[in-house]
Amino acid sequence: MINLVYAVIDTNVIVSALITKNPESATIKVLEAVLYGDITPLYHLDIINEYQEVLHRSKFKISDAVIKKIIGAIIQYGVEVFPKPTGEILIDMDDLIFYEVAMEKRDDNSYLVTGNQKHYPIKDFIVTPGEMVDILGESKK
Repeated sequence: MINLVYAVIDTNVIVSALITKNPESATIKVLEAVLYGDITPLYHLDIINEYQEVLHRSKFKISDAVIKKIIGAIIQYGVEVFPKPTGEILIDMDDLIFYEVAMEKRDDNSYLVTGNQKHYPIKDFIVTPGEMVDILGESKK
């Protein structure tokens, strides 16, 4: 039986997946899991806006078509979440919405996948892309 895996995908994971030269990268596997329906992405309009802003930065050289495909898939296959404020203070307060969306769906065992764990409190649901790949493997058993 396959269990549904809900996750907020931090922007750094998407950027890394799109610019890496390593086709076996955990970030690519996480992004593919979103596109193939193995992860149900959780989002809020503020997260979508950050994806748009960051992915369009010229230094990343990511095409509009790719950006539209990824953001479109997140919106189409994802779940929009309207979180309650947690009162958490983070190193980078721009990351708060990612944390709050994940917290709002903790009853559904949601995760926050990030390459910047140091920006968040130490919690078992805040995982690296590699850890998410392992979780996905377990959910298919």
